[in-house]
Amino acid sequence: MSLYKRGGVYHYDFTVFGRRYRGSTHKTDVAAARRFERDLIGKTEQGLEPKTIRKIPALREAAERFLALVDASDLAPKTKKYYHNGWRLLEGQEISSMLVSHISEDAISLLRFSGGNSNANNALRTLRRIFGKCVSWGFIPRVPKAKLKKEMRREKLLDEVAEGKLMPFLRQPLKDILVIVRDTGMRNISEVCRMRIEHIDWHNRVIFNPKGKTPEARRSVPMSDRVLDLLMTRCAGKTVGWVFPSDRSKTGHLTWINQQFARARAKAGLPKDLVMYCARHDFGTYALSHTGNLAAVMKAMGHRDVKTAMQYQHPEMESVRVVINDRNSRHNLRHKTEFLQ
Repeated sequence: MSLYKRGGVYHYDFTVFGRRYRGSTHKTDVAAARRFERDLIGKTEQGLEPKTIRKIPALREAAERFLALVDASDLAPKTKKYYHNGWRLLEGQEISSMLVSHISEDAISLLRFSGGNSNANNALRTLRRIFGKCVSWGFIPRVPKAKLKKEMRREKLLDEVAEGKLMPFLRQPLKDILVIVRDTGMRNISEVCRMRIEHIDWHNRVIFNPKGKTPEARRSVPMSDRVLDLLMTRCAGKTVGWVFPSDRSKTGHLTWINQQFARARAKAGLPKDLVMYCARHDFGTYALSHTGNLAAVMKAMGHRDVKTAMQYQHPEMESVRVVINDRNSRHNLRHKTEFLQ
């Protein structure tokens, strides 16, 4: 390691792993030049080139470049929205102004996010992707570890008891949406709110869902009697258009129901973790426990694999209890018979 002065500016000259590196520190103060050279040697030992090191961006700058690539890509709109939301959660953190090469795994482990572990994982997955691009751009040698949080699956069911408590406090069209989600297992925002009249097969009593995040989401869903009745009333005299139109929405259909549901839930005295999506869980639980046909339930709910489907199921324990009691009864009967003999 050596410094030499040329034209009032100090230059570095050092060798790492048998390779010689020379260049300007752009510093006129010798102490500052030494700090610059030490930092440069450390990063060179990590596999970074000096020319690249001087261009290392802050996380905010790397994120802007990453999101520009995301927007220009052919990723699904929901995926693009996911990464934008992940950066929204990150940009308020202190690390957003740090150079990407200075962000340690310890700094990442100390990050805290509002909204639970699902939000935290959204931010951490986005951070991983940004770091991955920084590796390919040559700014850092590897992606720092960003351990995801454990997400707990929803255990609450929006069953007939919860429905009965909510209905007095719900206004239309949320009343109809709740019934449809409970009786069809359709997703409330992406499927029920986007339902079109021309996709309802009145004769075969099914609703066709033309879009979804997986090929399996494109499916026909059977209608119960009460869903058929409420849709016939809601769509009376119309053959095309949104089932749940909205003049205030750019899309033309209803897109936001969470606030009204939260107000009704509070008035009904129900827990905060009971969300509209729990009605879909209730459908899956009831349909599986009463049919025993996992394949049919997966098809109705638009699931791709068994693992995903089972996360929505809450199998009843009563059947297990009955089997064990039956075993014990037969054992006791055999023991009594042997005793009498």
